Amino acid sequence: MNKLRRLAFLLGRPLSPLYGALMRKRAAWYQSGVMDSVNLAVPVISVGNLTMGGTGKTPMTIYVARSLLAAGYKPAIVSRGYGGKARQVINLVSDGKQCLLDVVQAGDEPRLMAETLPGVAVVTGVKRAVVADFAVKELGADVIILDDGFQHMALQRDLDLVLFKAPGFMGSGRVFPGGELREPVEALGRAHAFVITGVDRQNRPAAEEFKKFLGEEFPGKPVVMAEYRFKSLLDQAGESVGQEVLAQKLYGFCGLAEPSGFLRTISEQGGSLFGFSVFPDHHPYTATDLAGLVASADNFGCDALLTSEKDMVKLRNLPCRLPIYALTVELDLPESFQSLLLSI
Repeated sequence: MNKLRRLAFLLGRPLSPLYGALMRKRAAWYQSGVMDSVNLAVPVISVGNLTMGGTGKTPMTIYVARSLLAAGYKPAIVSRGYGGKARQVINLVSDGKQCLLDVVQAGDEPRLMAETLPGVAVVTGVKRAVVADFAVKELGADVIILDDGFQHMALQRDLDLVLFKAPGFMGSGRVFPGGELREPVEALGRAHAFVITGVDRQNRPAAEEFKKFLGEEFPGKPVVMAEYRFKSLLDQAGESVGQEVLAQKLYGFCGLAEPSGFLRTISEQGGSLFGFSVFPDHHPYTATDLAGLVASADNFGCDALLTSEKDMVKLRNLPCRLPIYALTVELDLPESFQSLLLSI
């Protein structure tokens, strides 16, 4: 955690009990029926988290969608569309056949999912119950995947997956604005299963301890550990390239909530960076940004730029003097998770 964020949490700590109480009251209103919650005619799978920041929701959503497709279902992804400029009640990013909104309108994560998942509709909108109903009635979806849905209780779900990122897990354990938690810890009682992402050889002992903690605090709820594995390297046009790219002199950059995992994967694949720039999560890249990155790469004598798949979707149409490559990853989960997923 950087110093500025740590200071902000310190200053916000006195307000944490108030925010936590409000979130408890909100959850109670949904559970008692004071606030409406829509029940769709098809199963709903929510992929969400308790903490702020990146926990791997997008890779998990992609994994769930692919698993359902392989099992013969017709899933649709419903997202709020964070960072996208489309402001209609229903914004059709992809109908499952083609992408219909660019990254500026859709937001980086919905656009990435639309590009990555042929056969899966991706729809955004603030009122996600309305968006999900559209996906079922107009697009023929027989399963809804609710991206970042744990706190969105206006839509009932059949499987509530809550993700934690190793090794940060629950951070300080304090509720916003005094910490990283979106809700008090007891909110995890609503979840059906937990997934710990980013597990590797170094943090596995800590992940095992956290798994034990979740099992003790919330008995009967499955806890699954997931690793990231290298998938491919892509060029700026989205075409696959060979791993010999990693032997070049590379300058790296990304706009991710947790850049450490990206850097670790590069290292595990035998690549090394001569320099690295970090941008805020969901950063909208401009030609000026790219020119600055090229200048930095030139200073190190680099041959190419290397970034993440999520960042690359925002760079497709920006001209660049140096080649840009994206390193892509996917989640690796045990077979038991497939059984849990399809059990609904």
